[in-house]
Amino acid sequence: MRIGVITGSGSYDWPHLQGAAELTVTTDHGEVTVTEGRLGDTEIVQLSRHGAGHHRLSNQVDHKANLSALLARQAEAVVSFTVCGSLDLAVPPGSLVVFDDLYFPANRLPDGTPCTWYDTPGAAGRGHWIFDRPFSEPLRQALISAAGPTGAPVVSRGVYGHVDGPRFNSRPEVAALAAAGVSAISQTAGPEVVLAGEAELPMALVGFVTDYANGVATEPEPVQALLDRMEASKDVFATLAGHALPALDGTTGAGFVHRFDA
Repeated sequence: MRIGVITGSGSYDWPHLQGAAELTVTTDHGEVTVTEGRLGDTEIVQLSRHGAGHHRLSNQVDHKANLSALLARQAEAVVSFTVCGSLDLAVPPGSLVVFDDLYFPANRLPDGTPCTWYDTPGAAGRGHWIFDRPFSEPLRQALISAAGPTGAPVVSRGVYGHVDGPRFNSRPEVAALAAAGVSAISQTAGPEVVLAGEAELPMALVGFVTDYANGVATEPEPVQALLDRMEASKDVFATLAGHALPALDGTTGAGFVHRFDA
């Protein structure tokens, strides 16, 4: 298979790819730098959503360009990795979460426009993404099954909550998200999930917990602890991908798109 891999904070390049080569993909939404290589027999197309040196903050990520680049490079599925803050004391820092649901009610891109490919009335192929759960279950199970060698505790279900950045959230905001059932939050993956779903591109989302969100723990940790875990996430994610993706032999998406003719 040919798998798109999106990496985030702390994972600006991708270790262990065989025959890695960087190229620039020109899309209708801008240029995107990707790295292509192999993990065993699986072809990988990796991109860093923030760019080298965290060039783009979360409010500057061009999600349409990123997903367009993966589609242009013929990715058959996508795995998105994100560092995140836990809203649940039972999901401690250092854990991996293989999310099975999404909380993204605003459904907006960073520029404030609706998060959808369908922005032209009457355009061919426009429609509604309809699903029970937004992630590919076979892809999720492959990641869960392969997580042992990472050494991190694995949470096999959780609700991913998308929040707007670049600031972190206040205690009342975190409490409201927790009351809605959100397990962990970050500032970038919501649009990726929606755009992949509308493109009928099977997707899984994995979080590495760097800290408890504001007000969850009795006492906050030093910020350096979050930064240290963010740095460690690169090898954890790479180990997970290295064990899960070479064994992948086809997968299915989530739901379907009910389309309208022009």
